[in-house]
Parts: sequence; structure tokens; C-alpha cells
Amino acid sequence: MMMKPDSGGKRMSKTAVIYQSKYGSTKKYAQWIAGELSCDLLERKGIESAALAPYDTLIYGGGLYAGGVSGIDLLTKYVDLLGNKNLVLFTCGLADPADKKNTDHIKESLSKVIPAGLREKIKVFHLRGAIDYSSLGIVHKAMMAMLYRRMKKKDPGSLRAEDKEMLATYGKAADFTEKETILPLIGYVRGLARD
Repeated sequence: MMMKPDSGGKRMSKTAVIYQSKYGSTKKYAQWIAGELSCDLLERKGIESAALAPYDTLIYGGGLYAGGVSGIDLLTKYVDLLGNKNLVLFTCGLADPADKKNTDHIKESLSKVIPAGLREKIKVFHLRGAIDYSSLGIVHKAMMAMLYRRMKKKDPGSLRAEDKEMLATYGKAADFTEKETILPLIGYVRGLARD
């Protein structure tokens, strides 16, 4: 963990970005966010409550897989510790966050795993990731193949723009990550620092 010392050797940053990334998109966003905020960047693996204690603001990023957010148990595991902190969650997946149907589905999934009291404290942002079929694990390849077959059977007129993108890019690499999409999250966290 890198600390940001001031002239007296004290840590100035009270913010940390924590991420869990399987294929790299969430890590890319976490690095961009930590760079913009000049704050600590931590990988989810092995994080214990003592590592979270020094921070006032925690930004957690996890990939979306079958509607769930990878590593989200970090927020549910330490509910007592997190109650007095500013909490920000960013999800990263292929689902287009500009489509309300997608964000509603993510919210519904989160409501099943995050207790209501904690859920009300978390500010959530959705970012779009990437996919490279050649690097997918067997389970994710099977899931994408099943989704592809289901989409192919639909009436073409009923397909959303996102569905058409999926059909066009199936089996290939497609990268929807965009650095500027972190700007609302950055603005929100900077606003917390001013409060």
C-alpha cells in the first residue's frame, strides 16, 4: 500500500480504491480513479478490516458476473466498521449503464446482498468493461455462448442496441472502457472531501 506523505510524513489521503478484477477492466478503472484522486490503490484479495480502518472514504470496484458483483462480500463482511465511512461502489461489466433496464437489474441484485442500512449509505456508479473471448474461463465462455444462442433466436426487431452489439462482437475482443466515464465518480468523491 502506498501512502501519500506530507512534509511531516503523515498520510494526507484518507481515500482508498479497492478492486477485484478477473479480466482487467475493473483494475484499469481502479487505477484511473486512484490516479485522479491521488489516493491508495488496494487489491481486494487478502484485505482485512485493519487495512480499511484508516480511511474515511472507501471506493470499491468489482466486475459484474451473472448480475452479481465480484468481491462484494468485502462490504457486507465489515458492516460495523463501514458504518461511519463514505462508501462508493463501482461496477464494471458489459451491460451498457446508459440503459436503465441494466442499472435497475444491477440495483435489484445488490439489494439481495447488501443490507438495507448499508445500501442506503453507498453511492453506486456503473462503468462499462471489455471482453476478449480468447481469455475467458470455461464457465464464462459457456455463459456467453448460452446468451449468444438465446439472442440469435430472438426477433431481430426486438433486439436492443446492446443485444446487437453482443451479436456483432461475439467471439471477438470488444473494449468499451472509457476513462471519461469515471468523471462523475471523481466529482462525487472530491465533493465529499470538501464537505
